[in-house]
Amino acid sequence: MQKFLMLATVTVALTFPAFAMEDVITTRKNLMYGNGASAGLAGAMLKQEVEYSSVAGRAVLVNLNATAMAFGDYFPEGSGEGDTKARDTIWSDPAGFEAELAKFRKSASEGAAASGREGPADLAAFQAAVLPVLDSCKTCHEGYHVPD
Repeated sequence: MQKFLMLATVTVALTFPAFAMEDVITTRKNLMYGNGASAGLAGAMLKQEVEYSSVAGRAVLVNLNATAMAFGDYFPEGSGEGDTKARDTIWSDPAGFEAELAKFRKSASEGAAASGREGPADLAAFQAAVLPVLDSCKTCHEGYHVPD
């Protein structure tokens, strides 16, 4: 019985990190899927393909902010392998990646704060709040994301 328990413990200890890595990859991919949906809606409103709504504007900004606050937690050492589009530069240039995350957090936080409780009053206010966030997405993707 002791041998079985020891074997079971070792098996769990050896396999848990693999499951944990898949979880962080899946989590960060899901966060980016949400960001992609928000960016898509923002782009459609900015191009006036979709009528601007302050409720939708607020939802975009709040979602981008929520992702910005959590996203950096899902890049532990060793999570660059597997089904991921994260570039190796995330781990080889951690200071640069952290600077991009800080820019994302700052712009997203300011955008969400500017939207207030009711959302940006009009398309111009939404544009002013969301464009800095989308710019930080673009610069981060240029350096730290493997393109499709």
